[in-house]
Amino acid sequence: MSKNMSSLERVLTTMSHKEPDQIPLFLMLTYHGARELDMPIKKYFGKAENIVKAQLIMRDKYKNDCLNPFYYSAIEVEAFGGEVIYTNDGPPNSGEPIIKNEKDIIALKIPSIKNTKCLVKVLETIENLRKKAGPDVPILGAVSSPFTLPIMQMGFDKYIELIYERPKLFNHIMAVNEEFCVEWANAQLSAGATAISYIDPMAAPSIIPTELYSKTGFYVDRRTIRRINCLTGMSFASACCLPILDHIIRTGTKMIAVSFLEDIEEVKKKTYKKLALLGNLNNIEMCRWDKAEIRDKIKDIIIKAGRGGGLIICDSAGEIPIQVSEETLLEISATVNELGKYPLDWID
Repeated sequence: MSKNMSSLERVLTTMSHKEPDQIPLFLMLTYHGARELDMPIKKYFGKAENIVKAQLIMRDKYKNDCLNPFYYSAIEVEAFGGEVIYTNDGPPNSGEPIIKNEKDIIALKIPSIKNTKCLVKVLETIENLRKKAGPDVPILGAVSSPFTLPIMQMGFDKYIELIYERPKLFNHIMAVNEEFCVEWANAQLSAGATAISYIDPMAAPSIIPTELYSKTGFYVDRRTIRRINCLTGMSFASACCLPILDHIIRTGTKMIAVSFLEDIEEVKKKTYKKLALLGNLNNIEMCRWDKAEIRDKIKDIIIKAGRGGGLIICDSAGEIPIQVSEETLLEISATVNELGKYPLDWID
């Protein structure tokens, strides 16, 4: 066991399924940056410098092992020409679907990464975070899976119809989205990101039958992930992943976000030394936790999945609501710092 590792060393050791100095902590704080700078969310996301400043402040405050340049999922639809709707207390959402008919699918083109303002802003954020934080802190880029992106591009109901009834059009939109996803992920890596969060709730068995995923989205995900020039971690927006674990492993990803609905001990047994685990704090219930609940939740995760490395403490959705208080976040950080030091002799 090494002492006093940098965040990057800690995470890389964990990803190698070995025990670092302590369990890494990923507090995925996005909208908290607006609160930190006392800004409305829309104004906060207006300039890259705001996100850079807030992420550096929050990393120091919460002893976070990553920096999170993520803006909002709808930014990818915005890049295709879609509308973004802002709220004062939550994530911006995509507006009217940009795809309304067959002609819109056929006409869909990949936006230029270097000439699309909203994407350039993210790249500037990553570049400046890397300059200011140095090489020893993981920066997590993010992309929506090509298989998930059409939910925002055309609406869930029409997308389901497309999968079942229009295979040629489905393949066309997948081809466009795959190219965009690969270019967008690799642009973030070139800007200084360390790894890519690959967001794919559409793959979850609660959304689409596993048999159908195995014939469609699995091949999309495998092709796409293998073209991204670094390790990826798959996230399912708190949906369960146990029924598709074999598929996930075969995509080539190296990490998964485990739902709070699942037994992280069972997931670890089935993925041992194949996938590292992010999880699996309930990001919604977190709003109501007191100190005792925080300690019990973190202790349970560490007992079930901490030994042998391969665990990063994180919420199961990859996004903590702005309603979670600073006091709660500080208590989570302190508890992980206390209980997460290796070797985990206290478990015995």
